[in-house]
Amino acid sequence: MTSDQRRRVRDLFEAALDRDPPAGAGSWIAREAADDPVVRDEVLSLVEHHSRAGAFLSHPIVEQAADLLLDEEPLAPGASVGAYTIVREIGRGGMGRVYLASDGRLGRTVALKALAPHLTRDPSQRARLRREARAAAALTHPGICTVYALEEVNGELYIATEFVDGHTLAEEIRSGPRPSAGVVLQTAQDLAAALASAHASGVIHRDLKPQPGVVIGTPAYMAPEQINGLAVDARADVFAFGVLLYEFACGAHPFEGSSQLAVMARVLESDARPIAARCPALSGGVADVISRCLKKAPAERFGSAAELVGALKAAGDAGSAASPHATWWRVHQIVIAMLHIVAATLAWQIKEWIETPLTIAIFLALGAAATIAPVLRGHLVFTEVMNRPHLARERRRTGRATLLLDLVTGVLLFIDAGMIAGTRALPAVFALSLAIGIVMASIVLEPATTAAAFGSDGS
Repeated sequence: MTSDQRRRVRDLFEAALDRDPPAGAGSWIAREAADDPVVRDEVLSLVEHHSRAGAFLSHPIVEQAADLLLDEEPLAPGASVGAYTIVREIGRGGMGRVYLASDGRLGRTVALKALAPHLTRDPSQRARLRREARAAAALTHPGICTVYALEEVNGELYIATEFVDGHTLAEEIRSGPRPSAGVVLQTAQDLAAALASAHASGVIHRDLKPQPGVVIGTPAYMAPEQINGLAVDARADVFAFGVLLYEFACGAHPFEGSSQLAVMARVLESDARPIAARCPALSGGVADVISRCLKKAPAERFGSAAELVGALKAAGDAGSAASPHATWWRVHQIVIAMLHIVAATLAWQIKEWIETPLTIAIFLALGAAATIAPVLRGHLVFTEVMNRPHLARERRRTGRATLLLDLVTGVLLFIDAGMIAGTRALPAVFALSLAIGIVMASIVLEPATTAAAFGSDGS
């Protein structure tokens, strides 16, 4: 078979796996490869083998029948394991069961992993688990779950770790809206820093993925050399990092297929669709980093997560270079903050002219707005100058509050203008103009200046 035939076999096989419904794949292959019986027969043979083996590979055995690998009864709530009291089971798999537990000695909540007996009965396996637990316990980084203790109770091994209450990256990926370019960069930097800490201590993860699991080397995140059973080093983690970040940014796996077998085939043979085409909002630097992580040959990737950290910092620095329009955005924030102060001053003057419970209440409300609004907008300007990657997140956090303050200020000034219109027409016109100006600047001008300065996602 020639190289062109092999390439055609691969393409037809992958296309056949993606067909819906798959039942008609045979006739489709016969039509597509009618001009080359060798290619046709090879693709048909691959599809036939896939139909027998694919279902098994699509779902690892620990996901389908984890209980078959766990021959001990689960610990009931309230049960004691040494100094730990079981609260509830929070996970299980081929490596064992994980419980939420209370540490009676230090009064803290922990995740207590009960290692499966089939892993600890063998002395060599038991020794390996001890070594791995010690290596993990030596890692200290905010992005790495802390290992508190390796306990042996009644001949069984337990690992007590930090309990992190939250949601996984997989849940973020499935949540729907894609993250902004700034959030992708910040997430990449945080993950790379944690991974670099592990690599610096000589620890290779080998199973980096967005959802906690138990399979050492989840196929969808395995590097080509890992799939082929070759020796792996830190560069296998770099490949998995690239897959994870691609999926987080785009919401799709870079080598997506209808089964784990199809994914593995594409990891080995096909290039990922360029991330810049799927996520044009990403900066060129970040897209290049992720693309390099996904190179087939280990030598073409980053040598370790430490190199990743440096590359992402450079990408962030390049992306944070101020746009020529950023100055206008800053001016806009400062001007709106000053207009709030002018509005409060004008409300005070109107209160002096017509002192009623309503004008006093309006003055007090605008005085509060004139304090809060400049603080929030000053915070955004400070973030844009000093911590640009976090700007998109801070804008989302403060966006509703700043919009509400602007609208409330406009409405209250409008009421004040109506109260003095009969006796002081000119100040009334000024108050009315100021009210309209603040509202229009917020709902019309600000989105435009933000998009011009930072792009459509404000990052």
